[in-house]
Amino acid sequence: MGRDTAGRRDRFRPGRRSFLKAASASTAGAIAVTGCLGRGREPGTVVMTAASDVAGIMHSDGDDPSIQQALWDAGLDEDIRVEVQTVVSDSVQRMQEAQAALQAGRAPPDIHMMDSGWTIPFILREQTTNLSEHLGDEALSRVEEDYSEAIVETARHPGTDDLHAVPLFPDFGLMLYRQDLIEDAGHDTSGWATDPPSWEEFATAVDDAMSESDVQYGFTTQGAAYEGLACCTFNEVMTSWGGAYFGGVDNLFTAGDRPVTIDEEPAIDAIRMMRAFINGDDPNGLDGYPEICPSAVVQWTEQESLNPFAAGDAVANRNWPFAIAETGGEDAFGEDLGVMTRPYATAPEDAEYEGVGGSAAALGGWNLVVSPFSERSEEALQVLEAFSDPEVQLTIYELGGFLPPNVDLIEEADPDEIGPSARYTDVLLQASENAIPRPVTDVWPEQSALIYQEVNAAYRGTKSPEGAMSDLAGRLESSETEVAEQNVD
Repeated sequence: MGRDTAGRRDRFRPGRRSFLKAASASTAGAIAVTGCLGRGREPGTVVMTAASDVAGIMHSDGDDPSIQQALWDAGLDEDIRVEVQTVVSDSVQRMQEAQAALQAGRAPPDIHMMDSGWTIPFILREQTTNLSEHLGDEALSRVEEDYSEAIVETARHPGTDDLHAVPLFPDFGLMLYRQDLIEDAGHDTSGWATDPPSWEEFATAVDDAMSESDVQYGFTTQGAAYEGLACCTFNEVMTSWGGAYFGGVDNLFTAGDRPVTIDEEPAIDAIRMMRAFINGDDPNGLDGYPEICPSAVVQWTEQESLNPFAAGDAVANRNWPFAIAETGGEDAFGEDLGVMTRPYATAPEDAEYEGVGGSAAALGGWNLVVSPFSERSEEALQVLEAFSDPEVQLTIYELGGFLPPNVDLIEEADPDEIGPSARYTDVLLQASENAIPRPVTDVWPEQSALIYQEVNAAYRGTKSPEGAMSDLAGRLESSETEVAEQNVD
């Protein structure tokens, strides 16, 4: 989501040099493009949607590095210039704006930056260009062979496997924690980065650290009734218990003929654990798990949950990689910041379904799609080919902190440019291996709303975990039946 979806917040983090001036100029230009929808634009100009954090590093003044210069260096015709049409940071609003433009057959924009969580519905509605038929062989090979498999799956047509988008960057859910506070409380965290602990061990360590220090909160996370709960934070917790919405990972991208498994014991136990974290005296809480979350988490999204942790008033926080830059610098926690993927309750070999159990990291991120209505599709395709170049991916990572879709490139990035993230390369690589996508189909937007409403009700205690998941299962089964009937018709 970036804030994807679950994703990342709309933020600007300069890289090698200060890009504040460039960001201001680029955003101003992008707003002008938005206002006129590209009328009267220069020949060779390709309009691409993006939030202001990407707009801020697209162009620069003078010789400063930028995405545009990196695209030219990668072989993009120097007559082709990318202009950014700025859009809101909220993922749902961005989806609605893209839908309005594509349903109307309106272009520019020529390239839509789409959340990995809702690219597939646009593909299924035939509102994207089939890149397997139009993209160059070298670029296709890079995406197919080098990119993280999890995010590439969000860019394919689930029926044909044809590629319809080029991933721009992935995001992975992470657990940030204060190593110093937990170590001072008598717990060894030396292996957590590559071998996350069980939920029980983690919760006990956080509880002890909270008791032994003067911090107010133990574990802060996102529990509000919004897309991020369904796609990411609950998805991670449920997966780490061996649970799933629709059985194994093979059922993620095709609706209508898949089992609904949300009311089974692993998903219910995941909620019962969270109830114990939020309210230790709750009869619906899981025994053996201490109260470590503030009750306010049922209203918090990414930034609200990060604020107390960044201020030194919490032991641990679940968030996205951008939070490393905010909390891992020498002016913040420095090397006292620990990072890992989620703790777990059920090992993969003990889980009933394929691809669940063990430590998990929700998949967020964004893809680039060429509008089928673009009058500059050839130029737009050249832009996507240039975006696939490894040096362009590294430039985007070093300038803006956006992880490369070829995650192996993380190890090649200049540590001086990526800042605190350089300390956590192994964790980021592991997160890509543990990534769990949301079950994205053409009905996911409706199903997501059902999920986050019921999970939030269970988190708040207005419904029992069993009751909420039973109600949710019934609604999801109705949704799946409706899709199956439509497919028959």
